[in-house]
Amino acid sequence: MTEIDWFKFENKDKDFPFYNKNPYIPKWGWIVLLIALIIGLTLSLSFNIIYVILSCIVLIVPVLYFLKWDYKAIFQKPSFKDILLAIGLFIGYIIYALILGIILQNMGLNGAKLTPDTVSIMTFVSLAFKLMSEEFVKFIPFMFFMRTFFKYTSNRKFSIIISMPIVMVFFAFLHSANLITFLFALCVQGVGSIFEFIGYIKTKNILVSYITHLCTDVFIFLMPLLGF
Repeated sequence: MTEIDWFKFENKDKDFPFYNKNPYIPKWGWIVLLIALIIGLTLSLSFNIIYVILSCIVLIVPVLYFLKWDYKAIFQKPSFKDILLAIGLFIGYIIYALILGIILQNMGLNGAKLTPDTVSIMTFVSLAFKLMSEEFVKFIPFMFFMRTFFKYTSNRKFSIIISMPIVMVFFAFLHSANLITFLFALCVQGVGSIFEFIGYIKTKNILVSYITHLCTDVFIFLMPLLGF
């Protein structure tokens, strides 16, 4: 693999797991991961603390198993620069979402709205686990599609660029209830997840995209409590 296979903004001392047989996952392994994805996703739809913790376990443990328990392949202690990157991406997303949200609302497209009575302390506790689940709900299909495209093209950049939009559409679908909310979610949550993807692609550290995601959702859930 040469320099041209990497984006300029990436840290090149680490690479994504799985897509280039690093380590190799057999076909039955991908089936296991996709089943874990379905089960973990179903559990994560609730804000029940027990369900969201189980969701994390169901999603993370199989990934670690196929990594031969090498957790550093996906988790590293974030450096100060990593944290600054995550916060910067969070700010970028909020600006993006606010501007796009106004445009979409003027077009008659609205997403789901939170109210103060739906937010509690337990909401924020559950949120910490729920968002880690969501990071793996994106990570598993991202690696699956990357592996699929790389297998037939041997082109790393192409595999990333094609896999991301597929996962974005999938992520938007999870945040919608009908066609109207899907169009809103596709623009805001789907395409907006590019900020989290940038964090992960640059660092290969899920904790960086998680911090961005956590800051975003805590901010959003605080808004109704603050009267916005």
